[in-house]
Amino acid sequence: MIEALEGILPYISGLYTLPWILVGFILTILIAKVTSRGKIDKIMKKIGLILLYFFVPVLLFRIFLNTNFGEEQIKFSIIVAAIIFFMYLLAYMFAKYNIKKQGLTGTKKNLYLKTVLTNQGRSSAFIGGAILAIEAWAVPAGIYIAMVGIALFAIIPYILAHMHKKESKDLEKVEHVKTLPWYLKLYPWYLIAFVIAAVTIHGTTGITTKDFGDIGLLLTFYTAITIPAALYYVGAGIHPTDLKVSELKKLSGMNKNKKGEDHWTWVRNMLILTVVLTPILTALIFGPLYAVGAIPASWFAVIIINSVLPITSTNIFLLPYGIDKKSTVHAVTWTTLVCVPIIVALIMIFGIYFA
Repeated sequence: MIEALEGILPYISGLYTLPWILVGFILTILIAKVTSRGKIDKIMKKIGLILLYFFVPVLLFRIFLNTNFGEEQIKFSIIVAAIIFFMYLLAYMFAKYNIKKQGLTGTKKNLYLKTVLTNQGRSSAFIGGAILAIEAWAVPAGIYIAMVGIALFAIIPYILAHMHKKESKDLEKVEHVKTLPWYLKLYPWYLIAFVIAAVTIHGTTGITTKDFGDIGLLLTFYTAITIPAALYYVGAGIHPTDLKVSELKKLSGMNKNKKGEDHWTWVRNMLILTVVLTPILTALIFGPLYAVGAIPASWFAVIIINSVLPITSTNIFLLPYGIDKKSTVHAVTWTTLVCVPIIVALIMIFGIYFA
């Protein structure tokens, strides 16, 4: 059995993982012909949580168990923290600009601000997790996933809760906010615990997965499954019904029927922020740094690819904090449709020249 696993391992690693997005997309269309799409989505939601809890943390544990976490990794952690702060600051400034431009006031202004701020959160664990399959990028990508997890499930919910309480006081009403479910509140610290455990064990003993023999190979195989499974999950989450010319016209502002134009303006703004502004500004900052040799190729590749990630579907869990559901759903869908092909191309190109 061990020999069989060794033979399979190369085909669920590296660039071989990318076609699983297409596999997930096609198989889900076929399965939807014999059952409802709603049932499939419910099942995939549970699978997503299984991946988050039982596969992604173990994968990070394996990566950091094989790595010396030293000065370089600490430097990159600081850079990632600065990038995340910059991304949310950019979202805040972009939202404030559009609030003034659109003349939004009162509750609508606050709704727009919270929705844009929240939807700067990216799909780091699922789609971004694909870059963990490239060995040279694994450690910086793991750091990125861990720190984005803290921002998404700890810092942003805290900010939203504070804003919501302030709004409730201003409106002289008391609302009970259903906060994040306990398992998502726990997740960033659960994830970090695996990283800390791996770094501590390796740092104090020098142990790597190779020291465990066949058990180490089993661990490697188990964690390698994470990437194709996560990409299958992403492909399964793309709805063909969203690929309509009518929807594209509404999104682009070319629709003659102006009904619901405010909604599509919001979606369009979030696409501009996540798909255009954030990647371009990130490239303008880090491109010159890479060109002069200030940062290594692996850092540059991970930073640029992560800047193009689509909005994460887990933002739906933040709806009780007062963000707009319809705009969030459409923004998640369309950024996924636009960004996934770009990310696949970047991984293939960067995998050749920057790995």
